[in-house]
Amino acid sequence: MFLAPARLAWLDALRGPAALAVTMHHAGWTFIPGIWEEIDRRIDFGTWGVFVFFLVSGYIIPASLERRGDLRAFWTGRVFRLLPLLLAAYCFALVLVYAGALPLDEQFGRRSPAVIALGNLTMLQELLNLPALISVTWTLSYEMAFYLISVALFATRQAHRSAWIAVALAVTAVPLGLLVPQTMISSQTDVHAALLGVAVVAAIATTALASGGTRTLAAVAGGLLGLGLVVLSSRSGTWQGLIALATMFAGTAVYRAQQKQIPWQAAAAAIATVLGCGVFARDDLGWVMAIVLAFGVFGAAFALRERRFPRWLPWLGVISFSLYLLHPLLLHVIPNLALYFLVLIPLSYLTYRLIEAPAQRFGKRLVAQARPREQGPQVDETRTRP
Repeated sequence: MFLAPARLAWLDALRGPAALAVTMHHAGWTFIPGIWEEIDRRIDFGTWGVFVFFLVSGYIIPASLERRGDLRAFWTGRVFRLLPLLLAAYCFALVLVYAGALPLDEQFGRRSPAVIALGNLTMLQELLNLPALISVTWTLSYEMAFYLISVALFATRQAHRSAWIAVALAVTAVPLGLLVPQTMISSQTDVHAALLGVAVVAAIATTALASGGTRTLAAVAGGLLGLGLVVLSSRSGTWQGLIALATMFAGTAVYRAQQKQIPWQAAAAAIATVLGCGVFARDDLGWVMAIVLAFGVFGAAFALRERRFPRWLPWLGVISFSLYLLHPLLLHVIPNLALYFLVLIPLSYLTYRLIEAPAQRFGKRLVAQARPREQGPQVDETRTRP
């Protein structure tokens, strides 16, 4: 009935409920809108789930990057962790579009198909003001920006400053959120979006394939691009975009304090600052309660990380990426709430077994083949969600 304590079990135990919360948020508005409206105005469970994911990513991604000690291995792992399932979900979405079951954003008719494809495949569509084929992938744009910044910090040996980066981002979010016009890049053309997307791809490829000063320069360029896109082109506004980044770095600060790389007081200061600046990013009680509860649940799970968890919690965490990507698509083809979950959870397990897990194993084999013998063993990212 219970899983023995494991290094990542507490993170999986967080990811499962977070994925279900986002899923239930969208299902509630679809199937029981009257009831869900009353719930949502008190606490936005979708926002809660997203911020739990941000904290988990902040904790595990830099840890994974540093344990690997290899930028090529990191980006290879990310590609095979995210893209195979993402491509499969996009194909499913296109089938629904052609069947007339999935409506498309009107922007699809006004933007170049090639540029839209570039934005969605790089997971930067939210920050390039491009329409998303799957609505929930907006969060992946902020995750990508976090990856880029984390890689830049790693390459320049500044990653230990995570707590102060979280504080700087959170404090800066307030004046920038008030002063910077929302989505400054929103009026730009397809050419601008394409150039920015290609620039990010080039930075990642150079970081992964080059060495020495060229690799460092490419990593820094990628980090600056990621930060710049969040500041200038967050559709939800600069304040909320920077708070999303700051939340991830707050998760990193917890990891660094646990590893005795920084004092716990520094991590606590980062968390308090991010919360203090984040709760005012929207004048919405549901938003405030969601962020506070996300940090609280993350802290509770961290405190209980050595305890045993019910087996279903980490299991849901393992399939959480499938749950997250597939659930908005099924909303258009399933007629009621009970049947929706009866289909979604088995389907997510199936896509995990047939797509996610094999792709991750293949990515790890590629990393192992490319890694010099003298390097240490690679961290297992099989259960690391983006």
